Amino acid sequence: MQYVVAVRALCEFTAKAGGLDMRFTPSPTAQEGIAGHQVVAGRRPASYQSEISLEGEYDALRVRGRADGYDPDANRLEEVKTYRGKFDAIPGNHRSLHWAQARIYGWLLCKKLGLSEMTLALVYFNIGSQQETVLTELHAAAELEQFFNRQCERFLAWARQEMAHREARDAALQALRFPHADFRPGQRQLAEAVYRAASQGRCLLAQAPTGIGKTIASLFPMLKACPTQQIDKVFFLAAKTSGRGLALETVRKLEAASPGLPLRVIEIVARDKACEHPDKACHGDACPLAQGFYDRLPKAREAAVRRTLLDRAALREVALAHDICPYYLSQDMARWSDVVVGDYNYYFDLNAMLHALAQANGWRVGVLVDEAHNLVDRARKMYGAELDQFAFRQVRRTAPPALKRSFDRIQRAWKTLHAEQEAPYQVYPAPPADFLSTLQQAGADITDYLAEQPQAVDGQLQQFYFDLLHFTRVAELFGEHSLFDISLIDGGRTKSSRLCLRNVLPAPFLKPRFAAARSTTLFSATLSPWHYFQEVLGLPDDMVWTDVESPFSAEQLDVHVVSSISTRYQHRDASLAPIADLMASQYAKQPGNYLAFFSSYDYLEKAAAELHRRHPEMPTWLQSRRMDEAERDAFIARFTPESRGIGFAVLGGAFGEGIDLPGARLIGAFVATLGLPQVNPVNQEMQKRLQALLGSGYAYTYLYPGLQKVVQAAGRVIRTREDVGVVYLIDDRFNRGEVRGLLPGWWQLKDDRRYIDGY
Repeated sequence: MQYVVAVRALCEFTAKAGGLDMRFTPSPTAQEGIAGHQVVAGRRPASYQSEISLEGEYDALRVRGRADGYDPDANRLEEVKTYRGKFDAIPGNHRSLHWAQARIYGWLLCKKLGLSEMTLALVYFNIGSQQETVLTELHAAAELEQFFNRQCERFLAWARQEMAHREARDAALQALRFPHADFRPGQRQLAEAVYRAASQGRCLLAQAPTGIGKTIASLFPMLKACPTQQIDKVFFLAAKTSGRGLALETVRKLEAASPGLPLRVIEIVARDKACEHPDKACHGDACPLAQGFYDRLPKAREAAVRRTLLDRAALREVALAHDICPYYLSQDMARWSDVVVGDYNYYFDLNAMLHALAQANGWRVGVLVDEAHNLVDRARKMYGAELDQFAFRQVRRTAPPALKRSFDRIQRAWKTLHAEQEAPYQVYPAPPADFLSTLQQAGADITDYLAEQPQAVDGQLQQFYFDLLHFTRVAELFGEHSLFDISLIDGGRTKSSRLCLRNVLPAPFLKPRFAAARSTTLFSATLSPWHYFQEVLGLPDDMVWTDVESPFSAEQLDVHVVSSISTRYQHRDASLAPIADLMASQYAKQPGNYLAFFSSYDYLEKAAAELHRRHPEMPTWLQSRRMDEAERDAFIARFTPESRGIGFAVLGGAFGEGIDLPGARLIGAFVATLGLPQVNPVNQEMQKRLQALLGSGYAYTYLYPGLQKVVQAAGRVIRTREDVGVVYLIDDRFNRGEVRGLLPGWWQLKDDRRYIDGY
């Protein structure tokens, strides 16, 4: 058995030393890097060879990679690195790593061509000046072979450990048993569908009722498929912290049921949540956990792999025991873990770390997407961008003199951009080329300035710089899947505007991510109709759809349609009194805990005030704007088996999904809205574009997203087979056929017209 390792991965493991230095020094983009390599190659003679595939063996190792270039006339192998700013600012430990890569490639090429010596060159190409700085070394092939052997020997013990772990992992997963005595109703159907999809290398879209245990029913079969399908990693991706928590709890159950299970699981969290010293800069001169990071990393890595579950707390414990940064330890340990639990963005966004690692290392991955109905909006945000003129003016006032001309050009171009616009909101065919050119030039100027003077970075300037770079990058991807619009903002005496690149259809960007995985399963309680998600997300043509039968009966959930009340915007004031009386009547009949969902904070607050006015004895608590995590926890904590009252929440907000209140903690819900997105100029333009692209503008923009929120909210009531409860769907439109067709089939709807006199 051989362990295959890329040249870059080998060198990063064996040759990285010194401290972290994450001081902001603008790096070339991937596109700029590719262009820089092409410029260098274009300057070489016709005999020059680019992108040379090389590989070699040492004991149980097979090392492979692509050398940047080779000049046979000069017998010179080149390792090309692009950079910005001052050459002297490139850290010494980076240069050592680059030399290690060049020497490995040098030996592999000497062996391939039968050469006795070779000149190695590090070619540093400055993206801004287009100048090359070339460092050279002449080595005998025997010297390069010795270097290659030393690096391989340093890695070999780790490689053998990893091969032994993989063998033990696969054997254990083949023998793995479901951690409960039996599957819940619906779980087996979902688990079998996930396993089949993984075995066939296909994408699965699985709708399964809330409360059946979808996390274990998806993770367990994907793990079972790993040995036979040679899946290297499983990525469990969640939209919210609660989803990550469920995945980690599921792993703990698997470990409890199979003691000694050799499965490495890691939780990846955002840098700002993992940072131990947010008041310090991320480099060895400022932060003690960055100083000597790579020198202490090997011991920390060895300690970390002995932990099967590296959640946020465990990672922190290991990192601090070895005096290194928990966040960057997690980045390294993602390479050596079997299951990675993290947010959607780690695999799907423009700079997705997990996708990049999978591509660079040739991993076969199984991807699980939790609460996948959220991926539509999240992906649109990933591939959208905006610039706010008010924020730009704030930065411009404090910008350094060296950037004054660049900021003045942006200001003039921005002013020209919307000078003729009369409507508050307007869509344009595309971002104007002249304006983008101005932004790109300003981005280059800021990049050069920050590269030359990294100590001059301030928060406002850096944030604007990041926003500008993201905007220009998204603009390069602009097509029929996106909108470019300008919104005029009332800024008093000074006209201001917001520029938006809105992604309408994320399918073109997500499709390659699905194709890169061995198998992807997307699961949620609300994935109907399936063709909507297939088209909007770009799921493969051969995807599999499964609708898991509900284990719940109609007798468990009493669903009333209150068609005598309209919650349309123009009728909302008139709806307050009958809704208040409806709540009071149900509460008097069956005291307990209820959730009441409304379409906006304004509507929620008015309804709560009306209930208090008409029925002051009723206990209530309200979701408020911009609740922090502690306040959200306190809201949920009000729902106890002994408590009584009504919690008021916004549909589609923090309490509309992802919370678990079984038994007497929640016995009913009132949903006073269809959840349809607001009819406004932006959504109307999205409807037009989706109509033109897919022929289903209204349904894809309003109806499907709205009803998904309704079903998610109602799904808070029944969590187990023992639960019983009641749901009131308040609006006459719930009687429409196209609406009822999107509600769960096991519901038996009752048209309740008792409140017509109050309306």
